[in-house]
Amino acid sequence: MEKDYSKYFTPSLKEARKRLNKEVEMIKYDMPNHLKNIGKNKFYLIKTYGCQGNLADSEKIAGILEQLGFSPVDDESAADIILFNTCAIRENAENRVYGELGRIKSLKRHRPDLLIGICGCMPQEENVVNTITRMYPHIDLVFGTHNIHKLGEYIYDAYLNKERVVEVFSEEGNIIEGIPTKRDHQTKAWVNIMYGCDEFCTYCIVPYTRGKERSRLPEDIINEVKELALQGYQEVTLLGQNVNAYGKDLPSGEYIFANLLLDLNEIDIPRIRFTTSHPRDLDEATIEAMAKRGNIMPHLHLPVQSGSNTILKRMNRKYTKESYLEKIDKLRALIPDLALTTDIIVGFPGETDTDFQETLDLVDKANFEGAFTFIFSAREGTPAAKYEDDLDMSIKKERLLTLNKVVNDGYLRGNKRFEGKTVKVLVEGVSQKNPHLLSGYSEHNKLVNFPGDQDLIGKIIDVKIEKAYTWHLRGIIESDHS
Repeated sequence: MEKDYSKYFTPSLKEARKRLNKEVEMIKYDMPNHLKNIGKNKFYLIKTYGCQGNLADSEKIAGILEQLGFSPVDDESAADIILFNTCAIRENAENRVYGELGRIKSLKRHRPDLLIGICGCMPQEENVVNTITRMYPHIDLVFGTHNIHKLGEYIYDAYLNKERVVEVFSEEGNIIEGIPTKRDHQTKAWVNIMYGCDEFCTYCIVPYTRGKERSRLPEDIINEVKELALQGYQEVTLLGQNVNAYGKDLPSGEYIFANLLLDLNEIDIPRIRFTTSHPRDLDEATIEAMAKRGNIMPHLHLPVQSGSNTILKRMNRKYTKESYLEKIDKLRALIPDLALTTDIIVGFPGETDTDFQETLDLVDKANFEGAFTFIFSAREGTPAAKYEDDLDMSIKKERLLTLNKVVNDGYLRGNKRFEGKTVKVLVEGVSQKNPHLLSGYSEHNKLVNFPGDQDLIGKIIDVKIEKAYTWHLRGIIESDHS
């Protein structure tokens, strides 16, 4: 039976705000027979924007497309379907996508059968879907973060009916297990452990685009990591908007993130990482699990966003500067060599010079070894978008420059401590900036460049660090790994 898309299923921010605590449905993905081979002799291209969660979603989208019979291609002119998997965290990211959608219009004009789709976080915003349906008539598919598993049906309907397919749900979300995954990397893998966010920071659109916090069952995660280990993967990164909240929504409430880390520590895979952590939910049990070491890497990305209690309260971050620093002290007491990185926003509405100085003071005391820094970007539908913001952009840019100088000093200081030491590096490939060098990351998530043979790619080797720079370490291979 054909589905009628004449009345679009579009998102509602009002609906996306609701948290009704309804039971999360665990759905097993299954590909209907009538969809198989609809992509035979056709090619796909996915353009991904945003965070690790988007990258993981793109791997699932690619898995579905290949199960449909499509093959990957890098050339737009050779693709039969092009999908833009998008990010909504900042306005600049959205503007880039709109530019791409406009640019690709000429390709559609010359190849009318080309399917072009937009998915991910942007379509979860009401204004985005309204803009696309009104101003971008050449876009054939529009779907969101909750219904990736229905991609095959959407493509089938678009081919069959030659009509635009728009279906975006505003819901708390379910969990879909068993979606095929085409992994981008041969040795490093993303593993979702939970989806959604219930923090509702006043500046952030993610709780509206990704739904409520909902955890995968421990056995499903553990089995996935075990399978990756059997396939020879060297590193797994656990993903969630707030991994520290993992398990709190499960029926028993007794199996939490620390338990998961301890269980994964028993699996024969060399490296476990995770992102992103919310400071409020970072508990002592998780810190103690990290201190067990084993395959849990000594690096933590812990977004602080501001050092001012006034601003943190306006952001609805639910912790203070003092409580954040207390957790850093606990971390370093048990993991003295921890590499700590963070996220910081400057120019949040109402931020004074005093507030900004508090942020600089926190950066100094926390001893960060890197940070992603941003000027506040108002997102329509969030509370902060309505806050009075009379701070001149020139002041915001000046504060960002000042902050970046301090942060960059932290990058260099954090790298300097490895000079003369031997570190274990997972070799990822040839350096992007020097084809004569190999490149990879240490246990502390430091980029390391060194001369070596390409047959080392995919292995973990010992590299002696000779020189530390702000953005990377330079070393030589310590011993023979042939």
